[in-house]
Amino acid sequence: YHDFGSTICTVLARSFADIGDIIRGKDLYLGYDKKEKEQRDEIEKNLKKIFGIIYKGLTDSGAQKHYQDDKENFFQLREDWWTANRHTVWKAITCDEENKIRDAQYFRGTCGGENIATLAKNKCRCDDVNIVPTYFDYVPQYLRWFEEWA
Repeated sequence: YHDFGSTICTVLARSFADIGDIIRGKDLYLGYDKKEKEQRDEIEKNLKKIFGIIYKGLTDSGAQKHYQDDKENFFQLREDWWTANRHTVWKAITCDEENKIRDAQYFRGTCGGENIATLAKNKCRCDDVNIVPTYFDYVPQYLRWFEEWA
């Protein structure tokens, strides 16, 4: 891993974006064969179940009302959950107990403010702050595919 430079961070960022698409119900990849399609359907079924439980657990009547028109797929709840938890998912993806990506840095400065952007240079993370150094998860999947496979 040590020789990958920013490549490993980019690979992790793409996987992170794919996970975001799956969680939010926006994944365009439906499977290559029958087995993959069945697995994908099972993941979606489980996500609907999980977000149904989260919806039922909302105690604030305003929150339940906010999501009431989306009780079948919970797309808005899933989107809001992703927004609230994306930094934790990034931290999990870049968890590196063996320090294999300790010197990996993201390919461009995305940490800090607009005028003082710095590189995510330790495990693809911004120093001492919980900021996700990528916005690939907000780029539509088909555009990411064009860039990735072109």
